Amino acid sequence: MRNFKSYLLLAIAFISISAFAQVDTKKIQGGMWIPSLLEGMNEDEMQLLGSKMTAEDIYSVNKSSLKDAIGHFGNGCTSELISSKGLLLTNHHCGYGRIQSHSSVEHDYLKDGFWAKSMEDELPNEGLTVTFIKTINDVTSEVMAGVTEDMDEAAKASLVNKNIQKITKEVPKEEWQSAYIKEFYKGNQYLIFVVETFKDVRLVGAPPTSIGKYGSDTDNWMWPRHTGDFSMFRVYADANNRPAEYSKDNKPYKPAYHLPISLDGVEKYDFSMVFGFPGRTNEYLPAVGVDQIVNKLNPAKIEIRENALEIINEFMRADQAIKIQYASKYASVANYWKKWIGESQGIHQTNAIELKRELEADFTKAVKEKDLVGYSTLLADFETLYKEIESVSLARDYWIEVAYRNVELLGNTFSAYQLEQAFTRGGEAAFEQTRTRILDSYKGKFKNYSAKVDEPVFARLVSLYAEKAPKEYVPENMKNVDINTLTKDIFASSKFTSLQTVEELLSGSGEEVMKKLNADKGYAFGKELHTIFYTQIEPKYQQLNLQLAAVQKKYMKALMEVFPNKRFFPDANSTLRVNYGRVEGYQPKDGVFYTTSTTLKGVMEKYKAGDYEFDVPQKLRDLYKAKDYGQYGENGTMPVNYLSTNHMTGGNSGSPIVDGEGNMTGLAFDTTWEGTMSDLYFDADIVRSIAVDVRYVLFIIDKYAGATNLIDEMTLVHPKKK
Repeated sequence: MRNFKSYLLLAIAFISISAFAQVDTKKIQGGMWIPSLLEGMNEDEMQLLGSKMTAEDIYSVNKSSLKDAIGHFGNGCTSELISSKGLLLTNHHCGYGRIQSHSSVEHDYLKDGFWAKSMEDELPNEGLTVTFIKTINDVTSEVMAGVTEDMDEAAKASLVNKNIQKITKEVPKEEWQSAYIKEFYKGNQYLIFVVETFKDVRLVGAPPTSIGKYGSDTDNWMWPRHTGDFSMFRVYADANNRPAEYSKDNKPYKPAYHLPISLDGVEKYDFSMVFGFPGRTNEYLPAVGVDQIVNKLNPAKIEIRENALEIINEFMRADQAIKIQYASKYASVANYWKKWIGESQGIHQTNAIELKRELEADFTKAVKEKDLVGYSTLLADFETLYKEIESVSLARDYWIEVAYRNVELLGNTFSAYQLEQAFTRGGEAAFEQTRTRILDSYKGKFKNYSAKVDEPVFARLVSLYAEKAPKEYVPENMKNVDINTLTKDIFASSKFTSLQTVEELLSGSGEEVMKKLNADKGYAFGKELHTIFYTQIEPKYQQLNLQLAAVQKKYMKALMEVFPNKRFFPDANSTLRVNYGRVEGYQPKDGVFYTTSTTLKGVMEKYKAGDYEFDVPQKLRDLYKAKDYGQYGENGTMPVNYLSTNHMTGGNSGSPIVDGEGNMTGLAFDTTWEGTMSDLYFDADIVRSIAVDVRYVLFIIDKYAGATNLIDEMTLVHPKKK
């Protein structure tokens, strides 16, 4: 009997290995799957890649599961609970703005780091929230109730929005919970999320930027990486363990689940799962749409940001106060500037546009063979609409990048423009309400504002706008004018260059403020830009975009119908998703191969004393020299970062990477440069996510910072030594 059992086990193992060998694992990696819908194919695929978890281990409403530990951090990043006392881990760059807000020249937490050695030392963060998902349910039929094919797109959208409001209001939930509905598969499916949002989130720990942002902009999106991109917060709740506004009486949140942390590290081909809130992907755009993004829109945005970054960088290098003021803004601008460059290169490198055209040729052939007449004009409709929308899309990007994002004076005039619109439409009452909101926002904006930085940015970017934006959308005040003289005149006289003068400008009754506003040269210049945007650019863009969305929705449905054996995951939309893959290196170009991991040795090889990107703290150098890695090292080295085939995008920053048993092994923070095109086209041969090895996080907390109080809270495990 013992021999039979041994034979049976060997046979099962052989069958499993044979089945695995017959599966092209590249084809089952990639995709951002809804965690409540993992049973079946996704569960099987994960197990083929090495997972031992069930779908219910990942998402359950009947018992605690991994999803209870995953938080939407500030509505922009992901975070995870790593202790029973609400200790929260996310990226350093996700917490960067909060770390900056607590910093000053005297107490520079960006430069020196911050560590709360007790809960009393933790720092509150006004406005910061963390949201946890309680339930996810399909409400497609309820959302689409009453919608018919003969309605025009505006009427359909209006009814859908009305239904969404009704369903959201009536969904069963506790008084401290809220709900929202998101569309999936381009509007072919709708899910409702019941959530709990915690509003008392305190800063607990952050390494200095020389660790947490090591390599800074030079290494951003690149491999090999050597950064300790993490920061730590704590979620607080009321006496009933429910969400509450900040109060000294609040207690650390007691979560239903927190992630165990593996001390065993990762090896090549280990299973890896990213669990987080990816922001936005567009995997199912037609070839003409991707071509427009890569060859028309991205180059314009890249050029604008490149010019802004060049100017800001010069000021930051020359002035420490400006460096602190602009650190977070610079990082934000640089992040997508470099991402768009890599995205365009990746699309060309993988020949993605041609591959999409090949798919479209197959689609056309299948539609004809199956006599699916309703789908026969979709690709032609795309060609027509993308041709129509190109000019206005480009104009819209110029307005967003110049007038809204990168020229701060113009961005501030946009807020004032909204104030004028509120007064025009709603009178004094609407004016007062809007003024209060805008003045509050100005306090934050002007804290980190320098007119001497903004002035040359204004001159450079307004010149680009006047020269390169589609001529039909360039305002008259940019035509036939000396931009340098105009810039000097505006910055010498406008009230939009300091908080004090803008508060004076906005004081008085609505009518008084309107007169003062329109006499201000900075506001008058910005107003013309904003008026064109709202009266010409945005209406036309939204009209065409609504038509494109309708075609895209039908195309998404058609793809799934025409190709029933292909895998289709819903595009990312800032909702909770699961992505699975493996730890694996890659070959970015001929003759070059990247291995899966880096170590502290690489940090020292890049070290440049005094350099703002590659300086290394003395204590870290001492720990390296002594090889004092504690229980976190491996074979005399200190692991730092590693690669996996996981499919990520913005919003996944701070996501945990877990092994096949659900133990945290890494903290996702980036995608390789060649893989940034995965927002538009995923290729498992080239797309790689980059994570901080969680052992490096623990090493910095323990051996570098001496914050053993935090280590003591965590559940540390050895899954490979069972």
